[in-house]
Amino acid sequence: MGGESTTRTAPHGGGASTAPAAGRTGQRLSSIAVALGLVLFLGGFAWGAVVYRPYTVPTSSMTPTIHAGDRVLAQRIDGTDVHRGDVVVFKDATWANAPMVKRVVAVGGDTVSCCQEGKLKVNGKVIDEPYLPAGTPAEISNFPTVTVPEGRLFLLGDERDNSVDSTAHLTDAAGGTVARSAVDARVDAVVWPMNGMLERPSGFEALGGGLSSPGPLRTVVALVIAGAVLILGGAAYGPIARRGAASRARTRTEPTGGR
Repeated sequence: MGGESTTRTAPHGGGASTAPAAGRTGQRLSSIAVALGLVLFLGGFAWGAVVYRPYTVPTSSMTPTIHAGDRVLAQRIDGTDVHRGDVVVFKDATWANAPMVKRVVAVGGDTVSCCQEGKLKVNGKVIDEPYLPAGTPAEISNFPTVTVPEGRLFLLGDERDNSVDSTAHLTDAAGGTVARSAVDARVDAVVWPMNGMLERPSGFEALGGGLSSPGPLRTVVALVIAGAVLILGGAAYGPIARRGAASRARTRTEPTGGR
């Protein structure tokens, strides 16, 4: 007998007939992943835009915490949410006509002076300030005890010998203090270069009142990254699933050689 050509056929219960279904399932999963990814990605960006404001720091007065030209993200807050140790963005017409970035070292009702063995003194307690440049004193010159009025703040730059801060305005009517209402935002992170979140200074904890909590920046970034992964993964999975289903269908229906 001559050779015969035969064709494999799938069983009635499965085989080739399941390939299109598998492809459709893959396509649905791909669409769901992309849709969810878009929600997370755009939602993360929208949340970040509502909560944070970007600033470029023009001077070196906050070195080494923030250098001149660094890009920071600052959480929009009300002045009543400011705590000791916070690095804030504020605008006071008696200081400058532009936003300024300084660190809050004392709040309404506090007394602040310098220097006790080269360290800042708030409410009679010596404050450890690890964010200052290594080996530098808390101030280049002493200043008398200042009592901060209620509703106001006393602010210093981390680069104390190169900062126009509250010590430069001690002879002003407000004694170098700034109203809480002048604060627009609290710096959460340096994003360019990518130095990350600012550390909360523990030296002020002994004064009571607590430290501020970090904003939701880490959550916002996680949402954006998760959204991007789902979008890319979902977009890639759909074509791969379709090709795989088509390949399985061809395998089950291709002719095979006989005897």
